[in-house]
Amino acid sequence: MELGLSFLTLLHLLIPIYWLGGDLGAFYGSRFMVDPARSVPERMMALKILNNIDMAPRTTLILAFPTGFGLAVAKGWIEAPAVAAIGVWVLGLAWLALAWAVHLKHGPAGAGYKRVDMAVRYAVLVGLIGSAVAGLTGAVTLPLFISLKLLALAVCISIGLLVRRQLVPLFPAIIALREHGPTPEGDRTIAGVIAVTQPTVITLWIVVLIACLLGIATPV
Repeated sequence: MELGLSFLTLLHLLIPIYWLGGDLGAFYGSRFMVDPARSVPERMMALKILNNIDMAPRTTLILAFPTGFGLAVAKGWIEAPAVAAIGVWVLGLAWLALAWAVHLKHGPAGAGYKRVDMAVRYAVLVGLIGSAVAGLTGAVTLPLFISLKLLALAVCISIGLLVRRQLVPLFPAIIALREHGPTPEGDRTIAGVIAVTQPTVITLWIVVLIACLLGIATPV
């Protein structure tokens, strides 16, 4: 039992490590993608590396709740049967498989997966906010730090949805770069999108660090 709890604790601790580490790698890699001094193949390779590295924070975002919920049940912070933790893991892994399908399937083949993934994200967002508010208002019995961490995870998902909207102008500019080569207008669009998303991503890092502090301080 102690070994299982230690392993679950380790998994939960690895969430912010790979989340922030992956985000930092993508953040740094974006500089090569926007560099007009680089050749088109180099910029496309930077984009490919960036997209693949970005799956680390996308994966950890999805696994944050299953690992945290399982740990909370195991430590007795919340009252729930073990089968509930198993159910959360099954749903979490199903969502993770869906997210990877979105990453691996491109074009029309992945459109349906993207719609389902977006629906899941909004459903999870509503559930997290509802649970956090219920805990903070006393409608359900939750430790304060868990209610706040649920709220922090909801904010992270919201920021992720915002980044997706901010990235919309990037895709046609990337396609034009790949097919027709660089242009001043295209380079300005790509650089502008990256400039807009950077403060949003940094805000996400701050929220993740706050969630980590809550997990360490565990205010009741």
